[in-house]
Amino acid sequence: MNKTRNQRPENSNEKLEKLKKILEKLGSVIIAYSGGVDSSLLLKVARDTLGKDSVLAVTAFSSTYPKVEYRQAKTLANQLGVEHLIVYTEELRNKNFRKNLKNRCFYCKHEFFKKLASLCQKRGFNKVIDGTNYEDRFDYRPGLKARNKWGVFSPLEKAGLRKEEIRRLAKDLRLPNWNKPAQPCLASRFSYGTEINLKKLSMIERAEEFLRGKGFSQVRVRLHQDIVRIEVEKEKISRIFSRTLREEIVRKFKRVGFKYIALDLEGYRMGSISPD
Repeated sequence: MNKTRNQRPENSNEKLEKLKKILEKLGSVIIAYSGGVDSSLLLKVARDTLGKDSVLAVTAFSSTYPKVEYRQAKTLANQLGVEHLIVYTEELRNKNFRKNLKNRCFYCKHEFFKKLASLCQKRGFNKVIDGTNYEDRFDYRPGLKARNKWGVFSPLEKAGLRKEEIRRLAKDLRLPNWNKPAQPCLASRFSYGTEINLKKLSMIERAEEFLRGKGFSQVRVRLHQDIVRIEVEKEKISRIFSRTLREEIVRKFKRVGFKYIALDLEGYRMGSISPD
């Protein structure tokens, strides 16, 4: 009988120990750090395993990156006592990125990882790593091609850690963002083929900030040419039908610059703008 089939599945704590051993072998690392729960857990475990002097957190910052995400990432890195650098990326200068084709993410990640590889060499770190988890391999992620091109390693994926396991471990380790909703870059709000530009990015950021201020935590404002589509948590959709809030949203979105405003009755769902 196949011995592998009889092996007991690893639990999250066993995978955590595997993650620590993986990091120990790397010795010193630069972490592509977004401030999300995946890269935050990786940063915390790397600091505890390797020591703060062997870890450098680097965040990409541009007009596609929500400012609130940058502030939260900086705060957590400071709390962990890890050196934190900002790398400014200029993906909007790349016409292939602006065209917003299905491989858009490749160009953004390519620029970021290229800069991290250079920084790794200059600072004498052994490896650039990121927060890709085991489940990410099953999603449509053109950015993984850029990761592979620049030799960026993914310890969470290697340890077999899935999203819910990562959240559980982050909670156990008392990370304040353990239940933070996923927050990809603002370019992910554009339907493919809709050109990305600075003005539209700013409009989307302001609209999402407004909705979060109204108590919606899982928010997407997705742009389809002249139509903007609002996604919120399914259980909170009914709130928008109240006359007062609905009129507030319309006024705000019109002031921001949107022409047609639609509510998605299916609610928020990850990757609803990506290809099947």
